[in-house]
Amino acid sequence: MKRRREMEKGSEIRSAIEELTLMVKVIKPGDNHDASHIPTKPFLYVCNLVIQVLDKIGPTMAVLRQDIHQNIQRLEMAHESDPLLNSNLVEILKKESSEGNARKVTSCSRAFLWLTRSLDFTSALLQKLAKDPEQRMEQAVEESYINTLKLWHGWISSAAFKIALKLVPDNKTFTDLLMGKDGDCETLKEEMQTLISLFLPLLEESHSILSFYGLEKLKSA
Repeated sequence: MKRRREMEKGSEIRSAIEELTLMVKVIKPGDNHDASHIPTKPFLYVCNLVIQVLDKIGPTMAVLRQDIHQNIQRLEMAHESDPLLNSNLVEILKKESSEGNARKVTSCSRAFLWLTRSLDFTSALLQKLAKDPEQRMEQAVEESYINTLKLWHGWISSAAFKIALKLVPDNKTFTDLLMGKDGDCETLKEEMQTLISLFLPLLEESHSILSFYGLEKLKSA
């Protein structure tokens, strides 16, 4: 109920901060990837919050939003089919890798890869907006996309994104939507900076695991 109330207030960032604060305590970074642990349900919850943030940017993010949603569903189905095994996302990669299925288009490993990249984009965008609130939204979104997702997208996805950039809202509209009714700009900036700092250990460990299993450089099918 608490999570639902938070989201109804328009405080997706606060909800993500709360969830990531708990997550970073159980993530086990290091060279021993067999012992790595990224909890499945909290990770997917944060990804669902990212969808809500992307919704505020508007139709520009429709393709990315749909991609995130499909990948979340894929991992949720895996979790439901074997909740004991798949309570840890690393176990999914380990299992699929041992079976030779990790690189398949429909694999859970690829879903985790693209969700991680979506978090890269979100983190990069928030970082730009927190550093320079006056930067044009269109520029911030485009630069974040170029630095995180464009390298892995085919020309069709890149072209569609370029066209959709024209629909990006202005800064004030976007920040007002993020703040909700009771927020203010300074608090929002502090919350974005906190969220970015919490994203870093999760993304660092996720990329390390993906690299270990040879998935880091996979592009769109």
